[in-house]
Amino acid sequence: MTTAYVIVTIAAALWVGFSAYSIFAKASYVVDPLRHYGVPESWWVWLGLAKAAGALGLLLGLFVPFIGIAAGIGLVLYFLGALVTVLRARSYATIVAPLMYLAPASAALVLGILV
Repeated sequence: MTTAYVIVTIAAALWVGFSAYSIFAKASYVVDPLRHYGVPESWWVWLGLAKAAGALGLLLGLFVPFIGIAAGIGLVLYFLGALVTVLRARSYATIVAPLMYLAPASAALVLGILV
């Protein structure tokens, strides 16, 4: 296990975990765009749970590698879906938001596969 893998994975898990918390707390900087994109409010808890599970899975992956890889794949797919949602809403000013989460999740996945 390399130092880079551990640092990137922990940072990605914290970042995604913060995003999950933000949905649960209904932070305006998260829920206002979700409303704008047309994401039903009934989905928000499930989206937050998916992010929380992914963050936890990344951390568990430090000890059980296949769990980390599965979590990384799930998070990459999640944030690709978020990117598609932003593009479908034609909200080009906020396209950077899903990319900020996709990048570290992708890096953790790639490093997890390479380790």
